[in-house]
Amino acid sequence: MRQHNMLQKVKRKRFPTTNSDHPYPRYANLVQDLEITHPDQVWVCDITYIRLFQGFVFLAVVMDVFTRSIRGWNLSSMLDKSLTLEALLQALQDRVPEIHHSDQGIQYAALEYVNALHARQVQISMSAQGEPRENGYAERLIRTIKEEEVDLSDYLNYADAYRQIGRFLEDVYNTKRIHSSLGYLTPLEFESAWRIRTEEKISP
Repeated sequence: MRQHNMLQKVKRKRFPTTNSDHPYPRYANLVQDLEITHPDQVWVCDITYIRLFQGFVFLAVVMDVFTRSIRGWNLSSMLDKSLTLEALLQALQDRVPEIHHSDQGIQYAALEYVNALHARQVQISMSAQGEPRENGYAERLIRTIKEEEVDLSDYLNYADAYRQIGRFLEDVYNTKRIHSSLGYLTPLEFESAWRIRTEEKISP
Protein backbone atom coordinates (compact mmCIF):
# COMPACT_ATOMS: atom_id res chain seq x y z
CA MET A 1 0.00 0.00 0.00
CA ARG A 2 2.91 2.32 0.73
CA GLN A 3 4.48 1.58 -2.66
CA HIS A 4 1.24 2.47 -4.41
CA ASN A 5 0.66 5.61 -2.29
CA MET A 6 -2.48 4.12 -0.80
CA LEU A 7 -1.59 4.87 2.82
CA GLN A 8 -3.17 7.86 4.48
CA LYS A 9 -1.79 9.63 7.49
CA VAL A 10 -3.86 9.13 10.59
CA LYS A 11 -5.05 12.47 11.87
CA ARG A 12 -4.43 12.45 15.59
CA LYS A 13 -6.71 14.57 17.69
CA ARG A 14 -4.85 17.25 19.60
CA PHE A 15 -5.97 19.05 22.72
CA PRO A 16 -4.90 22.65 23.29
CA THR A 17 -4.21 22.82 27.03
CA THR A 18 -3.88 26.60 27.37
CA ASN A 19 -7.02 28.71 27.26
CA SER A 20 -6.08 32.35 27.84
CA ASP A 21 -9.50 33.68 26.90
CA HIS A 22 -10.86 34.37 30.39
CA PRO A 23 -11.84 37.35 32.59
CA TYR A 24 -9.32 36.72 35.36
CA PRO A 25 -6.39 39.07 36.11
CA ARG A 26 -3.05 38.59 34.35
CA TYR A 27 0.29 38.99 36.08
CA ALA A 28 3.65 40.30 34.90
CA ASN A 29 6.61 38.04 34.24
CA LEU A 30 8.77 38.23 37.38
CA VAL A 31 11.32 35.57 36.47
CA GLN A 32 12.68 36.86 33.19
CA ASP A 33 16.43 37.47 33.74
CA LEU A 34 16.01 36.58 37.42
CA GLU A 35 19.03 34.88 39.00
CA ILE A 36 17.78 31.74 40.71
CA THR A 37 19.99 30.88 43.66
CA HIS A 38 18.11 28.60 46.07
CA PRO A 39 15.34 26.01 46.38
CA ASP A 40 11.73 27.17 46.33
CA GLN A 41 12.64 30.57 44.97
CA VAL A 42 10.68 29.87 41.77
CA TRP A 43 8.18 27.16 40.96
CA VAL A 44 7.06 26.66 37.37
CA CYS A 45 3.94 24.84 36.18
CA ASP A 46 2.49 23.43 33.00
CA ILE A 47 -0.13 21.03 31.60
CA THR A 48 0.04 18.40 28.89
CA TYR A 49 -2.31 15.77 27.50
CA ILE A 50 -1.52 12.07 27.36
CA ARG A 51 -3.07 9.53 25.02
CA LEU A 52 -4.56 6.34 26.47
CA PHE A 53 -5.58 3.17 24.61
CA GLN A 54 -8.98 4.84 24.49
CA GLY A 55 -9.22 8.56 25.20
CA PHE A 56 -6.94 11.04 26.91
CA VAL A 57 -5.88 12.22 30.34
CA PHE A 58 -4.23 15.47 31.37
CA LEU A 59 -1.12 15.92 33.50
CA ALA A 60 -0.32 19.02 35.58
CA VAL A 61 3.13 19.38 37.10
CA VAL A 62 4.82 21.79 39.52
CA MET A 63 8.62 21.99 39.43
CA ASP A 64 11.17 23.83 41.53
CA VAL A 65 13.54 25.52 39.09
CA PHE A 66 16.70 25.54 41.24
CA THR A 67 16.67 21.81 42.02
CA ARG A 68 14.57 20.63 39.03
CA SER A 69 12.56 18.65 41.58
CA ILE A 70 8.91 17.94 40.88
CA ARG A 71 7.05 19.31 43.90
CA GLY A 72 3.56 18.28 42.87
CA TRP A 73 1.57 16.64 40.08
CA ASN A 74 -1.94 15.56 39.23
CA LEU A 75 -3.47 13.39 36.54
CA SER A 76 -7.09 13.84 35.55
CA SER A 77 -9.51 12.95 32.79
CA MET A 78 -10.81 16.53 32.95
CA LEU A 79 -9.02 19.66 31.76
CA ASP A 80 -10.52 21.86 34.46
CA LYS A 81 -9.47 24.05 37.37
CA SER A 82 -9.14 21.15 39.80
CA LEU A 83 -6.42 19.60 37.60
CA THR A 84 -3.88 22.26 38.46
CA LEU A 85 -5.22 23.10 41.92
CA GLU A 86 -4.70 19.55 43.18
CA ALA A 87 -1.11 19.55 41.88
CA LEU A 88 -0.47 22.88 43.60
CA LEU A 89 -1.99 21.82 46.92
CA GLN A 90 0.12 18.66 46.86
CA ALA A 91 3.25 20.77 46.38
CA LEU A 92 2.25 23.21 49.13
CA GLN A 93 1.96 20.47 51.73
CA ASP A 94 5.70 20.63 52.44
CA ARG A 95 7.00 23.76 50.73
CA VAL A 96 6.03 27.31 49.81
CA PRO A 97 7.71 29.11 46.91
CA GLU A 98 8.59 32.77 46.73
CA ILE A 99 7.38 33.02 43.12
CA HIS A 100 4.90 30.87 41.19
CA HIS A 101 5.32 31.10 37.41
CA SER A 102 2.97 29.74 34.74
CA ASP A 103 1.30 30.62 31.47
CA GLN A 104 -1.89 32.72 31.41
CA GLY A 105 -4.21 29.74 31.08
CA ILE A 106 -7.51 29.77 32.92
CA GLN A 107 -6.44 26.88 35.15
CA TYR A 108 -3.69 29.07 36.64
CA ALA A 109 -5.59 32.36 36.67
CA ALA A 110 -8.78 31.03 38.30
CA LEU A 111 -9.75 32.54 41.64
CA GLU A 112 -9.36 29.33 43.65
CA TYR A 113 -5.84 28.82 42.35
CA VAL A 114 -4.74 32.42 42.80
CA ASN A 115 -6.27 32.58 46.28
CA ALA A 116 -4.27 29.53 47.35
CA LEU A 117 -1.11 31.40 46.40
CA HIS A 118 -2.16 34.73 47.92
CA ALA A 119 -3.01 33.00 51.20
CA ARG A 120 0.64 31.96 51.46
CA GLN A 121 2.08 35.32 50.29
CA VAL A 122 3.41 33.79 47.07
CA GLN A 123 4.19 36.23 44.25
CA ILE A 124 2.43 35.32 41.01
CA SER A 125 4.25 35.50 37.68
CA MET A 126 3.00 34.66 34.20
CA SER A 127 4.54 34.39 30.78
CA ALA A 128 3.21 36.68 28.08
CA GLN A 129 0.35 35.33 26.00
CA GLY A 130 1.63 33.32 23.05
CA GLU A 131 5.19 33.21 24.41
CA PRO A 132 5.84 29.62 25.58
CA ARG A 133 9.57 30.34 25.76
CA GLU A 134 8.88 32.51 28.80
CA ASN A 135 7.84 29.31 30.56
CA GLY A 136 10.79 27.41 29.18
CA TYR A 137 11.72 25.45 32.30
CA ALA A 138 8.26 23.92 32.48
CA GLU A 139 8.18 23.32 28.72
CA ARG A 140 11.45 21.38 28.95
CA LEU A 141 10.13 19.34 31.85
CA ILE A 142 7.07 18.36 29.83
CA ARG A 143 9.30 17.41 26.92
CA THR A 144 11.41 15.21 29.19
CA ILE A 145 8.32 13.47 30.60
CA LYS A 146 7.04 12.84 27.09
CA GLU A 147 10.35 11.57 25.69
CA GLU A 148 11.44 9.43 28.62
CA GLU A 149 8.11 8.06 29.86
CA VAL A 150 4.99 8.80 27.83
CA ASP A 151 6.36 8.10 24.35
CA LEU A 152 7.83 4.80 25.56
CA SER A 153 4.66 3.55 27.24
CA ASP A 154 1.20 2.34 26.33
CA TYR A 155 -1.45 3.21 28.90
CA LEU A 156 -4.54 1.06 28.95
CA ASN A 157 -6.64 3.35 31.11
CA TYR A 158 -6.48 6.10 33.74
CA ALA A 159 -5.36 3.79 36.55
CA ASP A 160 -2.55 2.37 34.43
CA ALA A 161 -1.39 5.84 33.38
CA TYR A 162 -1.52 7.11 36.98
CA ARG A 163 0.59 4.20 38.20
CA GLN A 164 3.24 4.39 35.47
CA ILE A 165 3.52 8.18 35.33
CA GLY A 166 3.58 8.42 39.12
CA ARG A 167 6.40 5.91 39.25
CA PHE A 168 8.39 7.90 36.72
CA LEU A 169 7.88 11.28 38.39
CA GLU A 170 8.48 10.17 41.97
CA ASP A 171 10.76 7.15 41.74
CA VAL A 172 12.76 7.92 38.62
CA TYR A 173 12.79 11.61 37.77
CA ASN A 174 13.28 12.99 41.29
CA THR A 175 15.56 10.32 42.70
CA LYS A 176 17.38 8.50 39.88
CA ARG A 177 17.55 10.69 36.77
CA ILE A 178 20.72 12.76 36.64
CA HIS A 179 20.73 16.28 35.15
CA SER A 180 23.69 17.88 33.42
CA SER A 181 22.45 21.27 34.70
CA LEU A 182 22.78 19.92 38.26
CA GLY A 183 26.35 18.69 37.83
CA TYR A 184 25.11 15.22 36.91
CA LEU A 185 23.25 14.76 40.18
CA THR A 186 19.63 13.84 40.68
CA PRO A 187 17.28 16.56 41.96
CA LEU A 188 17.24 14.87 45.38
CA GLU A 189 21.03 14.63 45.53
CA PHE A 190 21.50 18.21 44.35
CA GLU A 191 19.12 19.68 46.92
CA SER A 192 20.60 17.60 49.74
CA ALA A 193 24.13 18.71 48.82
CA TRP A 194 23.03 22.36 48.64
CA ARG A 195 21.45 22.22 52.09
CA ILE A 196 24.55 20.62 53.60
CA ARG A 197 26.77 23.36 52.13
CA THR A 198 24.40 26.05 53.34
CA GLU A 199 24.30 24.67 56.87
CA GLU A 200 28.09 24.45 56.93
CA LYS A 201 28.37 28.12 55.95
CA ILE A 202 26.10 29.33 58.75
CA SER A 203 27.45 26.99 61.45
CA PRO A 204 29.65 28.74 64.05
